[in-house]
Amino acid sequence: MDPIRNPYAPGAGQRPPELAGRDRELDQFDITLERVAAGRPERSMVLSGLRGVGKTVLLNALRGQAVKRAWGTGKIEARPDQSIRIPVAQAVHAAVREVAHRHRDPDRVDEVAGVLKAFALRTTLPDRKGMKWTPPVDAVAAKGRADSGDLELDLVELFTDVASLAGDLGVGLGLFVDEMQDIATEELAAICGACHEISQQGAPLVVVGAGLPHLPVALAASKSYAERLFRYVSVDRLPREMADRAWRVPAGTEGVTFEDAALDELYRLTDGYPYFVQAYGKVTWDAAVGSPITAADVLEAAPEAESELAIGFFGARYDRATPAERDYMTAMADLGDGFVATADVARHLARKPQSLSPARDGLIKKGLVYSAERGSVAFTVPHFGKFLRSR
Repeated sequence: MDPIRNPYAPGAGQRPPELAGRDRELDQFDITLERVAAGRPERSMVLSGLRGVGKTVLLNALRGQAVKRAWGTGKIEARPDQSIRIPVAQAVHAAVREVAHRHRDPDRVDEVAGVLKAFALRTTLPDRKGMKWTPPVDAVAAKGRADSGDLELDLVELFTDVASLAGDLGVGLGLFVDEMQDIATEELAAICGACHEISQQGAPLVVVGAGLPHLPVALAASKSYAERLFRYVSVDRLPREMADRAWRVPAGTEGVTFEDAALDELYRLTDGYPYFVQAYGKVTWDAAVGSPITAADVLEAAPEAESELAIGFFGARYDRATPAERDYMTAMADLGDGFVATADVARHLARKPQSLSPARDGLIKKGLVYSAERGSVAFTVPHFGKFLRSR
């Protein structure tokens, strides 16, 4: 098959040619945008799931829907040990810029720009971590608005003013936050508090976050009412019908079909995880000699897909771990897939549980494992245990 015509797209955050299995989330978000713009109450949204299930792709698709409705949008990717004040200021500036040029009152726009500037300039030295940014606007920084240094209060005032600017045009603003689990607990609490206040005001602004499976737990730990503040969406692997669609539809645009046995084999190998669906689809296309694609083509291509995943998807993550952390992950893999008890890991390694805390905490901080329940851990990457057992 012609590799230039290969329609599959394995990549970090790269939208596949057919975004299968996400219609419900997309349709619901359209309703959210309509309701918020009309001043009706609606919750912000949080997407959570393992690595490789398409959270970033879905987050970007939701942002695209807001853009189509002429909303102002901005996006940040949270990072461990970095304050969100400047990233939020940058994202909000991008969102304001998208609506400001349509506003008929330049003085009103300058007033909001001054509040945004004050918010950005209020960054404390420990929060900068090498980041220094000032909104590229001529407006004078406001005084006494979004510049208190209290992040929650400043976010409320900033969100109120920028949402009001968008509301003048009958639209809203959307802030999209990827890797949300990496935000410090106190800053998560500030975001929750600001979303709570904005929701009560009926202001046209939504926050859409995406993160690992323990993100809902982290939000609830930061604010007790967080479980009622957001609409939580679990992003998981694709059911068989949707996985078949993800393979068949792109191939169909090139006049290529699959035998049922080929789809059976592809689903067995990928378990419907979207990143794997694209990775195996790509190498299978290149290995196939013609249409229809057969199970033999899939089996011939599978070792190449496994090799690429072992180096890029799995290996790159394994290499980030220290020797002690690798021992911990290997023990988890030996104990099986899914959640394993930390006490069982300690017994397997013939160690005291408390002596393994640094390794476990390091893995959590690096995003390699997560703990949704006290005393148990699981890999954030699907098939990671299988990869470790094969080494």
